[in-house]
Amino acid sequence: MKQEDIRQNSWKQLAGEAAAKLVEDDMAVGMGTGSTASYFIYALARRINEGLHIVGGIPSSRTSKELAESLGIPIADLDRHPQLDLYVDGADEIDPQLQLIKGAGGALLREKIVASVSRRFVVIGDITKQVTRLGHLAPLPVEAIAFAVTPVKKRIEALGAYVQIRQVAEEPFITENNNIILDCTFPDGIVDATTLDSQLHGIVGVVETGLFLHMAQQAIIGGPEGVKTLPSPLPRT
Repeated sequence: MKQEDIRQNSWKQLAGEAAAKLVEDDMAVGMGTGSTASYFIYALARRINEGLHIVGGIPSSRTSKELAESLGIPIADLDRHPQLDLYVDGADEIDPQLQLIKGAGGALLREKIVASVSRRFVVIGDITKQVTRLGHLAPLPVEAIAFAVTPVKKRIEALGAYVQIRQVAEEPFITENNNIILDCTFPDGIVDATTLDSQLHGIVGVVETGLFLHMAQQAIIGGPEGVKTLPSPLPRT
């Protein structure tokens, strides 16, 4: 592993461990997906081993569920806990208003569902995920029905994006919801995320977008100087 990657992973770990300290006894806790969220799950498991009691951890993907189960975290679901106390997850990009691009791990629909039913959504990441404008570093994932993927792709391209169907081993990546993901790159970044999100949701066949707008209430960012906490300047919708 490159020294740069080792350093970045240490920053992710700092953020994940800081977020685990927010968990209190008897909470229902949403657990995100991805490398940074995994550090949170490991840290949460350590706290449980030290005596913390939670009513359940609700994973946003099969991968997170398997990791949490292997570490002894009690697993629950949204049928038993339709409202959660806390959701912690990473992001591909975080802008100054704590608006996010998520979905590099392919779990964006379930992540957004879990975030939407949580009283508090805390996004965690390392300093490389902070951007001044969304869409500069990471493509925007859009989850779409497989049947509609070609017309959806053409309509997103008409909005000015370069669109690729996400592939794994030369086959389309299939989400846990049996959908396709379109990775959309905008040459100048995303100028107006709210308008774009509305336009994308207006396309028949689009299931969900990786734009998480006005959802995160706090960001915990790890970096070379340790951890910093950023509150959202915008009200949650």
